[in-house]
Parts: sequence; C-alpha cells; structure tokens
Amino acid sequence: MKFERIGKEKASDLSQLFASTFGSSEGAEEGALIGGLVAKLSASIDGSEIICFGAVENEQLVGAIFFTRLQFADGAPIYMLAPVAVSTDRQRSGVGRALIRHGLNELASDGALVAVTYGDPSYYGKVGFLPLSEDVLKAPLDLSMPHGWLGQSLSKEPIQARTERPGCVEAFRDPAYW
Repeated sequence: MKFERIGKEKASDLSQLFASTFGSSEGAEEGALIGGLVAKLSASIDGSEIICFGAVENEQLVGAIFFTRLQFADGAPIYMLAPVAVSTDRQRSGVGRALIRHGLNELASDGALVAVTYGDPSYYGKVGFLPLSEDVLKAPLDLSMPHGWLGQSLSKEPIQARTERPGCVEAFRDPAYW
C-alpha cells in the first residue's frame, strides 16, 4: 500500500468511497450527507486550504482523509482532519490509522502547528488526539457533541489557547456536520 496526495481529478472516486463507507456504517442518509460534503471538498482541493491524502492498493483507492485549514486572523497553520473513510473490506486492518499518521507527518513537515478533529475519542485517541476544550481552541460552529472535539500539537509546543472562533472552508459551514 502507498500513501499519496489526492487531487481534484479523483473527485468521483473520493465521493464514491465516502458515500459507500458512511452508507454502510451509518445508513443511506448519512452516506448521502458525507458523500455530498466530499464532493464539495474534492472540487476545491488546492493543496493548501484543502488537502487530501489517500491510501492506494493495487491501483484502488482504499482510504482517504481530508485536512482543511481553519482560518484565524493571524494565519496560524491549524488544520482540521475530517472526514476519514476506509473501504469496508479494509476496515480494522490499520489502514485508517496509518493514513492519518502519514497525513499528520506531512502537515507537520509543511509547518502546521496543530491538528484538530471532531469524532470518536476512542478511535482518534489511537493516533494521538486528545480531548480539546473550547476554552483552548474553539470549533468553527457550535458542537452538538463537545466530547468529540479533539486536538494534538504537531510541534513540540503545547496547543496555545485562542479566544477567537476560527472560520472554516465553505463545505463545513453547514451546522449539520457539527
């Protein structure tokens, strides 16, 4: 298996992977919601504000992750990891964790300071994410499940507290994702 940056040219493959994966685990409605989100993200991949990494095996995309830059007034390089999908036949094989680690390492080498995500603490805890209070770093929109707001420093420094609520890319401005 190899990990690579994925561009707009794979938008259809990405949407299909996410819709199928989320549809299988969470139901058709969630599959359609996340598939639509990924279609919007994929159309705007630029390698800076929206970055996608994929796991490829035998020329097949078996997993993918997105990182989107959170927008702070000072331009701090802080990214949000979401969404993440691994094809149903490759789940529980370590593909997702390896892909996330690869993406975090790439971000860190590009100078990112912090990565956050909004999801299952038990899963993301396996790749270094810890619960993150909004007193330290606010989410772009109100959270329906605050216990799922997680973060990790990508430098040797602790996450610095910020009072500002960051902006986010257009695709994530829908409260349905939060």
